[in-house]
Amino acid sequence: MIPTLYKSALHPREVRALLKLKIKGQQYAVPKKPLEELVPRLDDEAFCYAALSKVSRSFAVVIQQLPENLKNAVCVFYLVLRALDTIEDDMKFPKEEKVELLKNFHKKSYDENFTLKNTGDQEDYRALLEHYDKVIRFFKSLDAGYRDVIVDITEKMGNGMAHFIEKEVKSVDDYNLYCHYVAGLVGIGLSDLFSASGLEDPELKNRYELSNSMGLFLQKTNIIRDYHEDLSSDRSFWPEEIWGKYTRELSFFTENPKSSESLACLNEMVMDALGHVPDVVDYLSLLKNESVFRFAAIPQVMAIATLAAVYNNPRVFTGAVKIRKGLAARLILYDLSLEETLNYFRKYSRVLLRKPPTGTTEHQKLLQWSKALSKKINNVF
Repeated sequence: MIPTLYKSALHPREVRALLKLKIKGQQYAVPKKPLEELVPRLDDEAFCYAALSKVSRSFAVVIQQLPENLKNAVCVFYLVLRALDTIEDDMKFPKEEKVELLKNFHKKSYDENFTLKNTGDQEDYRALLEHYDKVIRFFKSLDAGYRDVIVDITEKMGNGMAHFIEKEVKSVDDYNLYCHYVAGLVGIGLSDLFSASGLEDPELKNRYELSNSMGLFLQKTNIIRDYHEDLSSDRSFWPEEIWGKYTRELSFFTENPKSSESLACLNEMVMDALGHVPDVVDYLSLLKNESVFRFAAIPQVMAIATLAAVYNNPRVFTGAVKIRKGLAARLILYDLSLEETLNYFRKYSRVLLRKPPTGTTEHQKLLQWSKALSKKINNVF
């Protein structure tokens, strides 16, 4: 706690938020015992929320602040997709079996006898799949409209993941398609759930491109930030069409993190992600329910803050670059309006512009993006 407070020392409101969240957040506290040890004394719903807090610590708090009916649907949606992602990420899983299971995972949605042992690279992920029957029973308690959305997105995502088990991310089109399958579909599914809940306009589910961009912006931010971790795990999702302009081997950036080639490639990746921000602004401006808005807006603010931190930052190639936990605490704890959210976007666009560019052309692109964003935000009000 002390190091976290130290990092936010120059931001008093973040310090207050951290201290307040530590007290208020007890209701959302992550259980100290491993998930496997908690299973005997948890019913299906309690298990799902305990699992949610274990496998998505920051996201879990925001989900639990949603209205009751929608909250349960989003909790299940997240766990189903987390289970699917765990199967995809398990490098020990036989390839042919993995592809088959990914394609057919949606068919397990109503099968209370389905569980999967010894799958996943983390203890809590393994526990989630070993007791997946609890998720299925909680899923079956949801309204039919919610269940249909979850099964539909699971089928599409599973097939997309299976496709990329066989195919590498080479082109920018591959990159966009991969991000669509693993994250854009999440944005689309959430819009479907929001519409089904009655809390948002029924037409929101038809804003396909905007919903897709919400997911792509978050996923691309994670892919950029996780360069070093992914490469250490013998995988990468950076498209060769971009990094191939600067080197013949992706590992070059790790060996030469401060080189002009490394930073230019990183910045091009960031600019690609920033291209989704106008759609994010349009999407957020459509939301009317306060809880739904906060749920959608908080990860987007954290994403643009992350991009501002990684832009032109050689530490991306040698370790993890993270934003202050105090910022996350402040966003989670206090009401977040559309105006406040867009002010964060303005703020981090200025942070990006203050970073020293690797070239004149790059800076011009960033300046043009910033001006276009400012115009887009002004049009909202």
